[in-house]
Parts: sequence; structure tokens; C-alpha cells
Amino acid sequence: MLFSGGLTRIDEHGQSTGIYKQPVAGPVELGREGLAGDVQADRRVHGGAEKALHQYAVDNYRRLAERLPAIAAQLVVGSIGENISAAAGDENTVFVGDVFSLGRARVQVSQPRSPCWKIDHRYGHEGVARLIAESGLTGWYYRVLEVATISSGDRLELIERLPGAVSLAELWQAWREHRPDPATLERLAAAPGLTPNWQKKLHGRLDWLRANSGTEESARTLFHSRPG
Repeated sequence: MLFSGGLTRIDEHGQSTGIYKQPVAGPVELGREGLAGDVQADRRVHGGAEKALHQYAVDNYRRLAERLPAIAAQLVVGSIGENISAAAGDENTVFVGDVFSLGRARVQVSQPRSPCWKIDHRYGHEGVARLIAESGLTGWYYRVLEVATISSGDRLELIERLPGAVSLAELWQAWREHRPDPATLERLAAAPGLTPNWQKKLHGRLDWLRANSGTEESARTLFHSRPG
């Protein structure tokens, strides 16, 4: 199933969000920066060629609902702002660099999704984004390798896994560890298909760890926090 949407105003924060998406009816053009008609509010952290499509694992909704019974009825497919919903696959079984066919299109996993404070606003519940970050139920982004006209009924199928690929779960777990093994960070940064921004983040953290051995590491931001 495919989802797309425009912008919704968040008046209390003077911002907009593209998290409210609706099922796509009929064929839609998939370009290098995503589905035709799909809009992102803050292009600094959403959208662009490396974040052209967002997928969220169907089973993640069940996992979140178990931890957040107060909003369980709201945790339904399409509600977290994803563009793609498919029955199979999650952060443990999907690897960075994986190439999928989506109808006639070809897409490649580029990075995890860092959860945003707007997820809390979407569900009217504090702490959802933090739980997602802490549990690694992040979802992931695709870049588009081959553009095409696609439809909600098109199959999403893995067609290539690159040598040296790492799972989204392993990447996220290492990133949130207090002091990850430098060799692990090096290996993750070299993962084929990883977006340059994540490569830069991993190398930056690796440089800090090497330069500050024995020093207490400052806390890392695991999600885009609410503006002050």
C-alpha cells in the first residue's frame, strides 16, 4: 500500500507537518525525490533523494501498541507518515543497501528514519518518538534507482543484497550505544549503500571516541526534538 499527503499546520509551534498521509488511489509517478504530490515540511531532515520514500514495518505498530496501550487504537498502518506499507520485513531483516523492486521501479535502502517530535503531536501522546528511538522501531528510507509509475497493488520484492551489508537494527543499536566498538563503527560506516550523511555521523563519532578515550561521552540526539 502507498501513502501520500500534503501539509498540515501545527499552530502552537508555528510549523507544518507532512505526517498526515492518505492511501494513494490509482497509479502515481515515483521520481528521484519520491511520490508525485507527496510533501515534506522540513526539508532539512525529511525528503530529498536520500529520503525519497519512507517505509514502516507493519508489525512495529503492534509492538508499539503493546507498550502504549493508551493510544493503541491510533497505531494503525499509515499513521506514522510512511509512504510504503508491506506485510514482510522489519529492521532486523532489512539491510542498508538492499535493492527492491516496487512494480517497475527500483529502490534502495539508504538509512534508518530518525524519529521526530511531530510523531508525539500526531498521536497526542508524549514519549512516542523517544520509545521508537530507544526500541529501534524506526522504519527506513529508500533512494530511487529507477523511476516509474507505480500503484498500491505493486509487489515490493528484494532483488539484491550487497556483500558486507548490515541490518538497520545493527546500525541503530551501535549508534545508540554509550561507547560502541570503534572497529564496529568503521565497518558500519563502510556499509554499501549507506547515505553519506550517516557515513559522516559515524566517522565523526569514531573520531571523537579515539580522541577522547577515557572521557565521558556526551548524550546523543536519537530523534529530532521539539523546538524550544
